[in-house]
Amino acid sequence: MHDANDNAIVAAGSSTMNPPDAGKVPPYLQLDGITVSFPGVLALDRVSFAVRAGEVHGLMGENGAGKSTLLKVLSGVNVPQSGSLLLGGVEQHFSGTKAAIEAGIAIIYQELHLVPELTVAENLMLGQLPSRMGVLTERALIERATQTLDRLGERIDPREQVKNLSIGQRQMIEIGKALMRDARVIAFDEPTSSLSARETKQLFKIINGLRQEGRAIVYVTHRMDEVYELCDRVTVFRDGRSIETFDSMDGLDRDRLISSMVGRSIRDVYGYRSRPLGDIRIEAKGLAGRGLAEPVSFNARRGEILGFFGLVGAGRSELMKLVCGAERPSAGEIELDGRPMRFSTPRDAVRAGVALCPEDRKKEGIVAIASVSDNLNISARRHTSVARWLLNERRERELTTEYIGKLSIKTRNGDTAIGTLSGGNQQKVILARWLAEKIDVFVMDEPTRGIDVGARAQIYELLYGLAEAGRTVLLVSSDLAEVIGVADRIIVMKEGRIVGELPKAEASPDQLIKLALPQ
Repeated sequence: MHDANDNAIVAAGSSTMNPPDAGKVPPYLQLDGITVSFPGVLALDRVSFAVRAGEVHGLMGENGAGKSTLLKVLSGVNVPQSGSLLLGGVEQHFSGTKAAIEAGIAIIYQELHLVPELTVAENLMLGQLPSRMGVLTERALIERATQTLDRLGERIDPREQVKNLSIGQRQMIEIGKALMRDARVIAFDEPTSSLSARETKQLFKIINGLRQEGRAIVYVTHRMDEVYELCDRVTVFRDGRSIETFDSMDGLDRDRLISSMVGRSIRDVYGYRSRPLGDIRIEAKGLAGRGLAEPVSFNARRGEILGFFGLVGAGRSELMKLVCGAERPSAGEIELDGRPMRFSTPRDAVRAGVALCPEDRKKEGIVAIASVSDNLNISARRHTSVARWLLNERRERELTTEYIGKLSIKTRNGDTAIGTLSGGNQQKVILARWLAEKIDVFVMDEPTRGIDVGARAQIYELLYGLAEAGRTVLLVSSDLAEVIGVADRIIVMKEGRIVGELPKAEASPDQLIKLALPQ
């Protein structure tokens, strides 16, 4: 269906990454006045959005801003009530996802759509498997899959089952599917949220190659650094509207970009508040274990937000698991208020007043199919249950209502499955769980990963509130601006070691990066 527009694509694809006459290149993908509404909700309000062939166009905005709805319009899932969608100047009307695919549109969702039990080759060619007289042609299948993998620069056995691949490799298979269908518009939805630094670098290389081929790339992300590194232009959505398109990333001030997204400045997002600090609440002495290259010691005071910064593999998460009893240390000890403690399990740590909000929210922090109420009350039930085995449903409802209100958790009610909530609201439920437990030391491992700027500001406000109440926060973050903006003191880790410690007044991006980078 898209073959008629190939000449326009090829012509645009001959441009360089930032061609001098980019403003004169007509858009290949164009949406004009798109409106999508559901019962009681105006999801997209007369949205206009355009992407040129041969460019990577960033799409940013808070959760609920309309980004996901726009992707569903592109994929044929949502049919707009008004407005038009054009590809290469030709208006399109998608009756479903098949029509969008046939028109040359591919969406690489954050939750990958692969069949784990099938092979790499079978997933790559799902829906278009080569056959002769109804019988699968194995040789042709492997040959075509190998060609695509080579094009992606991936050394993956096409006969390997997808379930045995890493997250990064699976994402490359999704991109391979788009290439095998010769998609001209490829949209990426938070593609690096589960990738390592190496996998992210490889992904960017692939996306730059797609740009050179003249494909129109839509790149949805919350990560500011990625937009500046990868994108040619960026459009901001807010409250279901397309607010502003910035036609060049060169010289675009980050504060202006954030203000466009949330209606306030970056200073308001972090909103740091100083406070008096109390005595030492928690101290690690010579702590050793898996992921650490040498024994580690540190302390944190009551009312303090202690930041831990480092690159992927620095040992920060491994250290936090030792602190919280998720891993057993091979040496060293934890002291709380000067008293030695031994945590054999996370349960021991929780009972002592130390709790972990883990890096992988979905895998380690929540039970996705369970309700908000069940996730919030799951730990506090040891206090509220009758005779240790009979649930106190009235008390659980009260706690759920209390913390939904206190933390402004956006959910229909406590019976809603937590897996349907945004990342920021899931994080609030995890925090509410430990607030209901009367925890004193909150270990926050990447608390804002995958969370939009507006929700981040709410999480930071909650952390300041904990600190002002005399509680201690250990904040692990790979977001340089975040750790500088929120922490009172910053510990830098590299290759399983503590390599530096800086008070807030002395911490700068250059200093932290210099400490964190390998020699």
